[in-house]
Amino acid sequence: MPATILDGNKIAAEIRAEVAAEAKALAEAGMRPGLAVVLVGHNPASEIYVRGKVKSCEEVGIYSEKHTPPETVTTADLLALVDDLNRRDEIDGILVQLPLPRQVDSKKVLLAVDPAKDVDGFHPMNVGFLSTQRPGLVPCTPGGIMEMLRRSNIAVAGQDAVVVGRSDIVGKPMAMLLLNANATVTVCHSKTRDLPGVCRRADILVAAIGRAGMITRDFVRSGATVIDVGMNKITDRTDFERYFKGNEKREQAFAKNGSTLVGDVHPEVAEIAGAITPVPGGVGPLTIAMLMSNTVRAAKLRRGATVSVG
Repeated sequence: MPATILDGNKIAAEIRAEVAAEAKALAEAGMRPGLAVVLVGHNPASEIYVRGKVKSCEEVGIYSEKHTPPETVTTADLLALVDDLNRRDEIDGILVQLPLPRQVDSKKVLLAVDPAKDVDGFHPMNVGFLSTQRPGLVPCTPGGIMEMLRRSNIAVAGQDAVVVGRSDIVGKPMAMLLLNANATVTVCHSKTRDLPGVCRRADILVAAIGRAGMITRDFVRSGATVIDVGMNKITDRTDFERYFKGNEKREQAFAKNGSTLVGDVHPEVAEIAGAITPVPGGVGPLTIAMLMSNTVRAAKLRRGATVSVG
């Protein structure tokens, strides 16, 4: 039996509807949530992401503003901008879009963001809150995955979970959230011995390594839940054949666009997994929905608001 497809678009729409109701209630109480996005220079991918974030803010009723310093910006300039945003009470969330230009000390800039406004959940203080199970702001992608599991009625407590990838943005916080939800967690990486064997133990397998189609069927136990965080662009015909041979819908899109997306999980895994996230349309939509959710959460935590919805 083919895997159940976990529809990220559907779950993201649910989250956004809830966030819109909360944002409306806050606005009616004179506390409209506000998000400031800092986008340096002209990175096309970053510009697309930021456009999506600003559009989402409008849709759910969050005030947003975009700051676009030039590519030549210095660390001192950005620190001054962040300091100004930290002081402004109507701004609840500050998002510094990465990557920053080479001359900028990215770590210093991210560290300067007030942890109470750190809607990406990257600040060491929020990492510490997550690790010690205190209320704080959680990175958007892992937070979204936990919402997907919860809303899809996939049990986490007592399950064996394997996270492939140990980045500060996805892998580590993902492992921490699963652990906090009472899963038994293994974190794998490039130095893990017998990676397929370790992955086959998983009831829940999260792939976040950034390598196209690396997780093949021999990594996955029959019936496991597979969460694919990867977004890899394929432009080579040989690669396309390896992943999507015989898939007419993908074939038409590839012929038209000259490219397609594949996750870190090979499409063949859908034949044996119990549930799987598609790429695109799986984890991706949840990330922006959770950014909206974090902005409202930051507003409530900062302003001590208890707003009832409905």
